[in-house]
Amino acid sequence: MSAADAKPHPSAEVFQLLVDAVTDYALYMLDPEGRIVTWNSGAARFKGYVAPEIVGEHFSRFFSPEDQASRLPARALATAAREGRFEAEGWRIRKDGSRFWAHAILDAIRSEDGTLLGFAKITRDITEKRRLEQATYESALQLKLLVQGVRDYAIYMLDTDGRITSWNSGAQAIKGYTESEVLGQHFSLFYTPADRARDAPDIALRTALAEGKFEAEAQRVRKDGSLFWAHVLIDPIYDEAGAHVGFAKITRDVSEKKQAEEELRRTQEALLQSQKLQALGELAGGIAHDFNNLMTVMHGSADFMLKQPDMPSEKRTRYLNVMLETAERATSLTSQLLAFARRQPLEPEVIDLSVRLDALSEMLQRTLGSQYELRLDLTPALWPVEIDPTGLEAALLNAVLNARDAMPEGGRITIATHNARRTEGDGVLLSVEDTGEGIPPETLKRVFEPFFTTKPTGKGTGLGLSQIHGYAVQSGGAARIDSELGKGTRVELWIPRTFKPLQRETAPDTQISLPAALRVLLVEDSEHVRYFAHQLLDDLGCTVLEAAGGQEALELLRENPVDLVFSDIVMPGMSGLELASAVRETYANLPVLLASGYSSKQFIPRDEREFPILRKPYKLETLAASINELVHRAESDE
Repeated sequence: MSAADAKPHPSAEVFQLLVDAVTDYALYMLDPEGRIVTWNSGAARFKGYVAPEIVGEHFSRFFSPEDQASRLPARALATAAREGRFEAEGWRIRKDGSRFWAHAILDAIRSEDGTLLGFAKITRDITEKRRLEQATYESALQLKLLVQGVRDYAIYMLDTDGRITSWNSGAQAIKGYTESEVLGQHFSLFYTPADRARDAPDIALRTALAEGKFEAEAQRVRKDGSLFWAHVLIDPIYDEAGAHVGFAKITRDVSEKKQAEEELRRTQEALLQSQKLQALGELAGGIAHDFNNLMTVMHGSADFMLKQPDMPSEKRTRYLNVMLETAERATSLTSQLLAFARRQPLEPEVIDLSVRLDALSEMLQRTLGSQYELRLDLTPALWPVEIDPTGLEAALLNAVLNARDAMPEGGRITIATHNARRTEGDGVLLSVEDTGEGIPPETLKRVFEPFFTTKPTGKGTGLGLSQIHGYAVQSGGAARIDSELGKGTRVELWIPRTFKPLQRETAPDTQISLPAALRVLLVEDSEHVRYFAHQLLDDLGCTVLEAAGGQEALELLRENPVDLVFSDIVMPGMSGLELASAVRETYANLPVLLASGYSSKQFIPRDEREFPILRKPYKLETLAASINELVHRAESDE
């Protein structure tokens, strides 16, 4: 063969250049016995040998002593020769003696006739990859050990359909099931029958998917059938591609917490009851004093009139007016008690506060007397508010009287209104400011407390400012008070604005007559109130049937035709509401008018609010107006 024939083929040179250019892989050849024949730059880079140092050496020198002792190099050659390929991962040794983790492939090279010519060897250094995998494995192992070690929480996973795929020791401790008992089971296993019936498990999963989390407290069922209170958290799990692969489920037994909360609630209720009893004791002096004064006037006037039946009509009228005024003061005191309890019936109207206060100013000035100056600073075009005017008058009167009491030598009281924007919304601010003594800071903190008063025993009930506060809250607003010793006090009521139209002012209806020969069934358990109501109905020209209770009223109805039923709401046995419902069911077109000084429509079941209610105490005019309205409505419906 000539020298020209011995030169490498151009394609072989190109292939050699390609192999040498690969630096991330060791690419070299072995002869059939395993000695190195070729060596590329990648092999030199991470094994540390240059070609002259290693060509002709046996490839087993890269194996660890342990692998050499186990004859792994020979087995690798034998496997590759027999099966055509050997692939493995393991520790290999560099020239400097350091180790690296290698992924190695050994392929047999054969001639066309099948003769073994040697082996192609490809090795890659995957030490960093193994380190990351090992770290991930160790982290996952630590996490698993952590999750398994947690016994206060049930931590487990669900597949996308809600079946259990993992189970920790806390889940077993709380729910009572071993891992083998629950794997593959649907997590609805732990729900009560009622929750399963309303599809609560699926709702929880759908909520977790839609909102990213589901969290709740509810009762769950243990393996033994017992119930416990659980705090439940469900989070959806997504893979790196964003596909939903399941749910993470964490449950904690909060039965002890719930029990502690219930015990705290009972303790608070007992404390509140104790405080109420204490407050009632503090209240007794003031209430007794006020009511004794009122009853003294009533008793004395009535006794005097009975002893002098021939009393001149002018004098009799004066005594009757005194009795009427005294009864209204007693009603006002009762209203304060109800407002404090937040059970005062409200009949809200849309009004302009400035207009209403201007109308009240004359009455307030007469109440105060000439020693006190009453100023009005009322904003025109005030935003309308929806409130109970009667409650407003009571609250305003309380504030004005408190201001008067703070100025025993006289002074100035200013009532002001203006529009006010606050964080909770737009509203109207009503203020009552005096030039009195002021309130000490330690006392100012308690002025809205029920029954708290700085007046001498028997001189006040302590309900004035608490009534103002209660009325403000009932009206959807708030009350506050500012005071400075020696300069005076300012009480404020903030009431939210309404966008409803103002209530139209109508002239009072002075007509108090009723349709002729109106037959009324009067139902009232109190004998005295029943007598009083009977007299009013007589004066209105009605024919009256009396019943002391609901059952008696129904018996009378079966035998006596009537045009209207007038009944108290609060009665023993059958209530007025129950009677009204029974009448509506049997006598569909028979009007029913209810009366109460305690209940209002807001405390009546929604399906029974259609019955009109007359508030006690009522007078001839209000009773006549209510009956007229009801009768006319019944006639228009026919």
